[in-house]
Amino acid sequence: MIEKFRKKLRDDYPLDFTRNLIVGVSGGPDSLCLLDLLHGAGFRVVVAHLNHRLRSEADQEAEYVRQVAEGYRVPYVVKVEDVSTYAHVHSLSVEEAARNLRYQFLFAEAVHWEAQAVAVGHTADDQVETVLMHLLRGAGLEGLKGMKAWQLPNAWSREIPLARPLLEFWREETLAYCQEHGLQPVMDLSNLDRTYFRNRLRHELIPTLEVYSPGLKEKLRRMAELLRGDLQILEPIQEAIWGKCLQQAGSGYIAFNRKVFDEQMEGMQRRLIRKAISTQRTGLRDIGFETAERALEFLQQPAPKGQLDLVGGLRLIVEGNLIWIAAWEADLPEIGWPQVIASLEPVQLTIPGTVQLLDGWQLNLEEFQDMEGDKQLIFENRDPYQTWLDADDLPKALEVRGRREGDCIRPLGMEGHRVKMADFMINVKLPHRARKGWPLVCCGGEVVWVPGYASSHTGRIRSESRRIFHLWLERKD
Repeated sequence: MIEKFRKKLRDDYPLDFTRNLIVGVSGGPDSLCLLDLLHGAGFRVVVAHLNHRLRSEADQEAEYVRQVAEGYRVPYVVKVEDVSTYAHVHSLSVEEAARNLRYQFLFAEAVHWEAQAVAVGHTADDQVETVLMHLLRGAGLEGLKGMKAWQLPNAWSREIPLARPLLEFWREETLAYCQEHGLQPVMDLSNLDRTYFRNRLRHELIPTLEVYSPGLKEKLRRMAELLRGDLQILEPIQEAIWGKCLQQAGSGYIAFNRKVFDEQMEGMQRRLIRKAISTQRTGLRDIGFETAERALEFLQQPAPKGQLDLVGGLRLIVEGNLIWIAAWEADLPEIGWPQVIASLEPVQLTIPGTVQLLDGWQLNLEEFQDMEGDKQLIFENRDPYQTWLDADDLPKALEVRGRREGDCIRPLGMEGHRVKMADFMINVKLPHRARKGWPLVCCGGEVVWVPGYASSHTGRIRSESRRIFHLWLERKD
């Protein structure tokens, strides 16, 4: 085992003998085997032990690990955590809570000791159990690929790798190693407690499945290895599409370009959603099919309304051409929309004139008497932030203001049909946060232009129009 282990280290793990290496040691056979192998190979190990206080023997085991470290003459660090309370506060299972606290502790110590990596004693048996757990929960490729032997970035650090040097060794091999080298591991009796899901898999389900498929564990281990190879092909494609879709990212949120997102196949859309969730909730595991499917169903509505409670304290929002996946508490950035202070009185437009709006935007108005030279530009206008209106069809002065209760517009092209402004803004997918302060150009209480979206049937330019108002919205940085 020693030669195979050292060959794996040389071939697969970029570890430096001159730098510290944090080793998570529970006192069981796997972690003791790992510690002995790493120490024997000449690494500068730091023994780290988390006392979960879940069993009466916990303090004795912590003391035992301290003595083991002392025997190797290597540093020893320990931390005591109240796992049960943490599980209750964060609505986690005891298993998940213990895992979170353990890795938080190990990586905090890695930072403190300026360690090159954190090493833990997961074996091939742990890999099989993990893959089977994910299979029963309905996971996709990400779950069925199992654990990586060298993981960077990981859920706890983007700089410090998580190493699993025993991942291709079976538990019976670590037990045999301990016996052969005189190591005396402590036996965690909670590993026999079948109230824990993993223990039921280990002691009940796997032995039963082995009857139907002899060699099942090796088959599952190989399957995970094959799927990791498939993912190596898929991940560069996903990363390229992610780069195209990603519009913004910040503390507590990311935003996709909706047009680019909608162009992707559903399978890739699910992957993008799961990746977005994992970037915001790095410790969240098993982001399953149901979560991604609820998100897709929401996004596939003709006009998604409101916010979807996604998972892990995250919400899904659609604003115009942006898809947000954000924490409920996150303050989403403004998008640089043109805005007015909705509570202020309307501002009358002078001819010619300019009205200053918020965030550097300004609304301009000019008048001319002959449109012959600009007829093609006017009738084929492709800029939604400019419009031309027939001044003689507008009985009162123009003004700009925010939306009011009861506002309507008769959009150009709808033969004078009146639409409530609230419905119009929903139909054109104007972002909800921008609606209240969106500048509206009005004449006598009627909306005649919604910059960026539509002009009104009232004031429309006709071939006989003579006196023309030209309005345009621009941003002065």
